[in-house]
Amino acid sequence: MSTLSSPMVCSLPEGDSFHSQVAARHKKGALWLVIFQAATLVSILALTALLYNIINQSFGWVAVRNQVEPETLAVEGTPLEDLSKEQLIAILEAHVSKGVMRRLESEAPFSVRSREDVYRLVEERVIKPEILRSWPLFDSLLRRSAIQKEVAEEFPGARLQFRAWVNRQFLSNPQSATPDKAGVRTALLGSLWVVGLTILVAFPIGIGAAIYLEEYASDNVLNRLIQTNINNLAGVPSIIYGMLGLAIFVRGLEPITSGAIFGLSDPTTANGRTILSASLTLALLILPLIIINAQEAIRAVPRSLREASYAVGATHWQTIWHHVLPSALPGILTGTIFAMSRAMGETAPLIVVGASTFIAHDPTGPFSKFTTLPVQIYQWTARPQDLFRNIAAAAIIVLLVLLLALNAAAIILRNRYGRKRREG
Repeated sequence: MSTLSSPMVCSLPEGDSFHSQVAARHKKGALWLVIFQAATLVSILALTALLYNIINQSFGWVAVRNQVEPETLAVEGTPLEDLSKEQLIAILEAHVSKGVMRRLESEAPFSVRSREDVYRLVEERVIKPEILRSWPLFDSLLRRSAIQKEVAEEFPGARLQFRAWVNRQFLSNPQSATPDKAGVRTALLGSLWVVGLTILVAFPIGIGAAIYLEEYASDNVLNRLIQTNINNLAGVPSIIYGMLGLAIFVRGLEPITSGAIFGLSDPTTANGRTILSASLTLALLILPLIIINAQEAIRAVPRSLREASYAVGATHWQTIWHHVLPSALPGILTGTIFAMSRAMGETAPLIVVGASTFIAHDPTGPFSKFTTLPVQIYQWTARPQDLFRNIAAAAIIVLLVLLLALNAAAIILRNRYGRKRREG
């Protein structure tokens, strides 16, 4: 005997059961909404606290005492700030040794130095201002009278001066052991060199790998293994990449990364701890991110666009070059921006590769010794003197501005290209 199965009947809730289930769903939705809003609020508070701490340390009152008061350097009643370049040079010659003058002349002849440069030398070498203590911004704004009283009692002869640690001198000065004379010029140039070479290496390799995996690779065991490894490498700690870079680029490929094989190295950079080694290490670090984001962007291009290209006789590569890549480029650039931001803020792999914690000369090429802004910030925050925390906060502002500027430039290019594609 054959049995006939009756069709399944799905009954919907009615009456009180229906209203109770709807109310329960509304309660769950309201609960998740509160959780999401709380998470957003916590994120905003954390970001606000970070910015508050950075800005609070970057500005404020400082107690300054001069070794030589500027009033004593006036010439025939003319104050120091109004003296000519020749008069300032004469003051330098009268107060510093001949050896120091010869060294300053060898660094840059006084005939080509500007008056402002000579005035800065007089300030550093003759006046010699010393910062005795600093106060954060909000204490400076809210406790000004108490700070003035404290300076008068504890630092007689010192003057109170409001100081912005982020200034033109801070951007143009190299590193120094004295915090009020230290600057980020060397670290800033090092960051630009490292990030520029990193993107130059990682971007084309990452896009090429993504095109192969999405457009050419067949679904087999080998390609699935490659894809799995790429996904896993995106989560590997950055210190591991630093150890890899130390073993391969600094030691294994030292003749190349030091420039010795090209005859471009010098005795101070022949050990492979150069900008090129750091850039190749960071390129390995961000390569999985670029590949994964590029794959997602290519995968998002509609299949109909490819079929339309094939229908008019285009080859596979012509379809990729003229249709797939232009459509995926905004998404590819977005992923590249994220990868560049990560490379800009890395410290651990660069320290392992050999970034200098103190370097006074600017990098001149890929085979130069280097330091970067994150490494410089780390080095300053490790110092025991309070003033180094002020310049570390100022360096963080410089790093954030640089990062935002580079990201903004990349976003503008992405949006402009996307707009042209839509209009075309």
